[in-house]
Amino acid sequence: GVDSEGRSFTCAEEMWREEVGEDDPVKRGQWISEGVGYWEGVEATVNGVLGGYGHVNEIDIQASELFLKSILLERFGDSGKPRRFAALDCGAGIGRVSKDLLIRYFHEVELVEPVVHFLDAARSNLAPENLNAPWEHKATNFFCEPLQEFTPQDQRYDVIWVQWCIGHLSDEDFVSFFKRAKVGLKPGGFFILKENIAKSGFVLDKQDKSITRSDLYFKQLFHRCGLHIYKMKDQRGFPDELFGVKMYALTTEKDARKVRSTRPKKPTNTPAIIK
Repeated sequence: GVDSEGRSFTCAEEMWREEVGEDDPVKRGQWISEGVGYWEGVEATVNGVLGGYGHVNEIDIQASELFLKSILLERFGDSGKPRRFAALDCGAGIGRVSKDLLIRYFHEVELVEPVVHFLDAARSNLAPENLNAPWEHKATNFFCEPLQEFTPQDQRYDVIWVQWCIGHLSDEDFVSFFKRAKVGLKPGGFFILKENIAKSGFVLDKQDKSITRSDLYFKQLFHRCGLHIYKMKDQRGFPDELFGVKMYALTTEKDARKVRSTRPKKPTNTPAIIK
């Protein structure tokens, strides 16, 4: 891999030893605080959280919605029992994904974000008077914590959404987070990870303390987490100068597609878009 200053590394382990040390709480803490500190200097707007590419928001949400909707129908479309659907938005920023997507599909949406002024903006953006959703669809909790320290409530969520934030976690924190977060999924629940993808190896950004991993790198980490790829898809339509972006739906079951039963013609309790 390489870093933003042009230095090459023979392996990720070499880079992580330099950046966060080996069992070094001081260096690890510095990595986390510098990453959060970078975003503390960014304006709490769509353009700010998207690094000056606010115009990609619409196409990002459209692709995410198609991906999410297809999996919701497969996983929950045959459910005959009443169920309140809940989602967790990790690294939620100003609530962009929660407001533009998740709140329309889930009765309860909770947000985790370590940058205080982003979370304050999210509370405002997701206030009932600012939403185009029925009263029973709400943002219910806002957690001001880094993912390195967050632990969800057991069996709380149908979907845990992780987008454009996992690069701030070292490999060890990545694995630790997903192992903790797995217990937060309800039966049949799943993760969606949407992230930039390096063509090979990794690219380390020294300025904001984040890493862009390759598809193979991610798959190796999923294996360590005990997670399995249910479905994946490339994001299309972004400017050529940006990294490629991939969406992964991840489950705790190895043969997740086998949990489906035959879906009736008219699903009785399917999460659906709020018109």
